[in-house]
Amino acid sequence: MITVLLDLNIHHWLMHMGMSVDAANFLGVLVAIILITIAAVCIGRPVVELGSKLITRLTRKSKAEWDDVIFAPSVTRRVLALATPILIYVCLPIAFIGLDIDAISEADRQSLSSIHAFLQHLCLVIIVLMISHALAGMLNGIDNIYQKRDVYQMHPIKGIIQTVQLLIYLVAVIIAISILVQESPIALLTGLGAAAAVLMLVFQDTILGFVSGFQLSLNKMLRVGDWITMNKYGVDGTVIEIGLNAVKVQNFDNTILTLPPTTLMRESFQNWRGMSESGGRRVKRSVYLDMQSVKFCTSEMLERYKRVHLLSAYLDGKEQEVKTYNQSHSIDETVLVNGRHQTNLGVLRAYLSNYLMKHPLVNHTMTCMVRQLQPTELGLPLELYFFTSTTVWEDYESIMADVFDHVIAVVPYFDLQVFQNPSGADMRSFNHNFQS
Repeated sequence: MITVLLDLNIHHWLMHMGMSVDAANFLGVLVAIILITIAAVCIGRPVVELGSKLITRLTRKSKAEWDDVIFAPSVTRRVLALATPILIYVCLPIAFIGLDIDAISEADRQSLSSIHAFLQHLCLVIIVLMISHALAGMLNGIDNIYQKRDVYQMHPIKGIIQTVQLLIYLVAVIIAISILVQESPIALLTGLGAAAAVLMLVFQDTILGFVSGFQLSLNKMLRVGDWITMNKYGVDGTVIEIGLNAVKVQNFDNTILTLPPTTLMRESFQNWRGMSESGGRRVKRSVYLDMQSVKFCTSEMLERYKRVHLLSAYLDGKEQEVKTYNQSHSIDETVLVNGRHQTNLGVLRAYLSNYLMKHPLVNHTMTCMVRQLQPTELGLPLELYFFTSTTVWEDYESIMADVFDHVIAVVPYFDLQVFQNPSGADMRSFNHNFQS
């Protein structure tokens, strides 16, 4: 189709139709440019489609990964799409073939020459921008392959990729402007030096985001896959992306929050990575006991407690220790205040400690204890402090619930009472008993 244009003298044909020389020249150039553009598009479209399919088929047969990046479908389509502006640039002089130069005035000749130069420069600008777009797509392919590797979570390169892409587009824009204004890119950059302060102001967030993201990755403060919480911003979920200007966090309710990297650098956030890597998650929860139910153990109570497997050995040893102490100090044991005696609360603490140490889902390599906290108006807090053997959230909640189900159920066996504020049912029962 382009070859046909070489033999087609549009300008003379229009003049034979009765059109003036100036009008025929300008209209002929316009028609020729339109025909060249249509021909380039008609040729370029099949080149993109067929070339992309052929290259994709060849890369799939290869076991290497680098060709999947360089010849990814999105990249190859962008590269092959260059055929259209290149064809237009090469064939553009055809539009000016056959002009009657002698019959054209100097002003019209300069106008046509300016149009020719502008269209060539415009094609070059489009080519430069399309090349930068293809390079950016190639970098996206590198990031996609890098994400499949385990090292991605420790050292994400999303921010670096976006920075390089930004530089590519910035260089492409500078080259495009230098082509349009017909100035050297170096001279253009020198002229932009005076506007550096303005550019830094415009790209302030981008620059700060890049620096913050680099520091987060370099100091290993944040990785993809980390569970972080920031109550101030409602963040409680997993980091899914660390970018140049944003860190994306998917909350456990499946909502996605976006935070600037500068926010994570300036403010405190809680990273649960250490817990996940340790292999155990902490349980730190209390049961409040009614202090009026705490008392010394009688011999009948101790005999009943000895029937508990987890307590029999402890009670025998403790009873012998108390007896030896009281005898060595000539203690009058008829008064329970004198000397040493076991309490039902002490026996409960011993039982719960042995219970946790024998529990198969408690991490026994980490701290495990049962302790009393400062008494409050709600009673005496008996805290269980231990770590589960898993960090999986669902399993963790299940283990913790099972443990405290058992704790609440066994408290009455030791002649103790769990404290809770009276409910409406308690008040009705009290009123009924009072009236009766």
